[in-house]
Amino acid sequence: MKKLTIFFNIIALIGLMFFIQSCETEITPALDTYEPIITIDAWLTSMPGEQTIYISQTAAYFDESDFPTVSGAQVSVVDNIGNTFVFEETESGTYVWGSDTTETSFVQTNKVFQLEIIRDGVVYTASSEARRSPEIDSIVVEKREEELGLPEGYYAQFYARDFSGSGDTYWIKAYKNGQYLNKPSEINIAYDAAFSAGGNFDGSVFISPIREGINPYDEDEDEDIISPYTPGDSIRVEVWSVTEDAFYFLSDIAELTNREGGVGALFASPIYNTKSNIRVNGESSEAVTGYFSTSVVNSLEALVEEEQ
Repeated sequence: MKKLTIFFNIIALIGLMFFIQSCETEITPALDTYEPIITIDAWLTSMPGEQTIYISQTAAYFDESDFPTVSGAQVSVVDNIGNTFVFEETESGTYVWGSDTTETSFVQTNKVFQLEIIRDGVVYTASSEARRSPEIDSIVVEKREEELGLPEGYYAQFYARDFSGSGDTYWIKAYKNGQYLNKPSEINIAYDAAFSAGGNFDGSVFISPIREGINPYDEDEDEDIISPYTPGDSIRVEVWSVTEDAFYFLSDIAELTNREGGVGALFASPIYNTKSNIRVNGESSEAVTGYFSTSVVNSLEALVEEEQ
């Protein structure tokens, strides 16, 4: 009788799940309107070439047009020894230091940088430390048989070791054939060598899910997952150092954007504003969104070769 009760409970639960998924009605709620606020996208790195800061404004939730850009701002970055780097506006809302031929970035390990943006008498400021980033030892590609719902194909993982000393935080970015893997599900961040603080992985090789987070899981027209890589594909992996606050900012972005729908989305946390590190006239403010970060970046590339 007990087994029969458990069986009917399982059937009822499955039925409830299908009922919840079937009761979907598309609605367009009336939302309050607010004045647009400034958004600052300032992720600077130690990599050669241009350093770019983007300034725009927020738009209405259902507005599918491009975000309005912000022109005419004065943008500069100052390091902790007094050097000033002025960013020039190259097109509306895009502010650039350096060029494609710039061989050395001003972002260097252990330096602290202050961002200052002045527009219409309002001063936006933020600070960030460029922390250490580990070297990537290797990128390993292997051909695997079909298993656990994943198809036969070529899968990659990178190997790098976290520094000794708890509290290093990283953003791992991957590129397939020069295209950045930018899906919400592909945001790959690490606290020391694992997912979060207190994991007791300080000084270790990055754990397997982070190492394998460089694999894209795209689908074909039948919505079947395809092999992440094929022979001839190129793979580039970058390990960006980020501050702990930037780590939690990226964690919030991943949570807010990686919502698949269905039953899982029903129990997701409510939408909220990510916490910006940018201050307005010296004070924390909800009148600005975005983030300022300076990252030391180490990278490695590999070519997928056919296994016999």
